[in-house]
Amino acid sequence: MADRTRVLVVEDNEYDRALLQVHLREDEFAADFAGDGMEAWALLEQHADRYDLVLLDRTMPRMNGLELLGRMKRDPRCRTIPVILQTAHVGREEMIEGIRAGAYYYLTKPYDRDVLLTVIRTAATDSHEIRGLQKRLRRGLNVLSLLSEARFAIRTLDEARDLAGVLANACPDPDSAVVGLTELLVNAVEHGNLGITYEEKSGLRNCHDWEAEVVRRLELSENAAKKVDVHFQRLGDQIHFHIRDEGKGFEWKRYLDIDPCRAFDTHGRGILLARHFSFTALEYRGRGNEVTATVSLAGVPA
Repeated sequence: MADRTRVLVVEDNEYDRALLQVHLREDEFAADFAGDGMEAWALLEQHADRYDLVLLDRTMPRMNGLELLGRMKRDPRCRTIPVILQTAHVGREEMIEGIRAGAYYYLTKPYDRDVLLTVIRTAATDSHEIRGLQKRLRRGLNVLSLLSEARFAIRTLDEARDLAGVLANACPDPDSAVVGLTELLVNAVEHGNLGITYEEKSGLRNCHDWEAEVVRRLELSENAAKKVDVHFQRLGDQIHFHIRDEGKGFEWKRYLDIDPCRAFDTHGRGILLARHFSFTALEYRGRGNEVTATVSLAGVPA
């Protein structure tokens, strides 16, 4: 099936590999297996675009999970592939180390089949969304390299995604920038202007009703005139994206740093990902309805 989720499983334990083969027999998955990090890296170097996500064991010979994760994050071909880190170690420090390395999804051994499939499906959904954003990006306008300042006003999720695809073309690494910009713009629409809380989004995503609820709230009279203001500025060797919504704000400090309690949630990693992966700096102000994302152009040829 062409639309199956392609998973690269990196696991040195034969019993765990066999167990994962059983769990991933669902029609929606197609899995390749590597016995250690070196074998997995050889596959990724040859076919990075083949995989929707990587299910990665932390402790392995030759090249362990964190070493492979580090290589992936340094390689533009692999950087945006979601990685699920699986480990028998569940201590806070181990989890924080993995998330800092770029594993925004976590699984603990022994496997619970339902949890395993939920996390894989969540990572697969995010992977497909990222690839969709990158397609929009390639349709974007390269003339942004000539633009010094511009203002935009958006209202819907589609407008947020389209604008992110255009603005990211002004950045040295558009594939990374489009992910962070989309996160900030979508947050401004759904959480800011429409007031959808973190807890509400959790329930809506579990029921696959999230975007339908966004559309419903956009049609309410109290939200009809609400816009997200986006201000693009190129100043010296930096690009600044100023984003302001008309919402009440949120406790943004909770989402800037790593919280292992949210490692198994189906969302909530976006701001963390944007801060460490997409931008040179990310600064929220006041009650949280204004944010500035900065991208450095230092070292980029004129």
